[in-house]
Amino acid sequence: MRDSQSEVAEVRDAAHLCIDMQNIFAPGGLWATPWMERVLPTIVSIVSRYQARTIFTRFITPKVPEDRPGQWQNYFRRWHQATRNHLPSSALDLVPALARYVPPVRIIDKPAYSAFSNPALASLLVEKGVGTVVITGAETDVCVLSTVLSAVDIGFRVVLVEDALCSSSDVGHDALMTMYRTRFHGQVDLVTSEELMELWRE
Repeated sequence: MRDSQSEVAEVRDAAHLCIDMQNIFAPGGLWATPWMERVLPTIVSIVSRYQARTIFTRFITPKVPEDRPGQWQNYFRRWHQATRNHLPSSALDLVPALARYVPPVRIIDKPAYSAFSNPALASLLVEKGVGTVVITGAETDVCVLSTVLSAVDIGFRVVLVEDALCSSSDVGHDALMTMYRTRFHGQVDLVTSEELMELWRE
């Protein structure tokens, strides 16, 4: 863990990736993440400040399991109620508090955990000259994790906003926070939302 904010470089040439803040993960959703509501006001604050630099992602499930390759078919046979043949379309929409920012905020739909499973995202970021991705959203130990690792592999600097991430597993969340701090120094920075506002001045 860093000792002071001064150890984290100023955030420049950044995009904010808000991961999968959808109704399906909200309280009452099929894959409810109970403390999404707790981080939502923080995420709304970040989105409202950085609308021009924000991209929302949505995890879009297949109509039927066979629309996905390999082990995804077994996954969606187990979670057949999450396939689009069974799921209300509204479940895949952004939660209302964030949906109101579209437009101007853009949405990138993805078929798998990582935001970069849609190649259009990397192309868009490179086109815009983005060197840093600021990441918020759900879930810390699944889609956020996969997105972080993809971003590191591509070469982006990653800034994770600690108080704007949520998971349905406290154990998983805490384990990932520890891993980010201890195993990705120099590629992944952890900041609070308050620190982000100081480090990223539009």
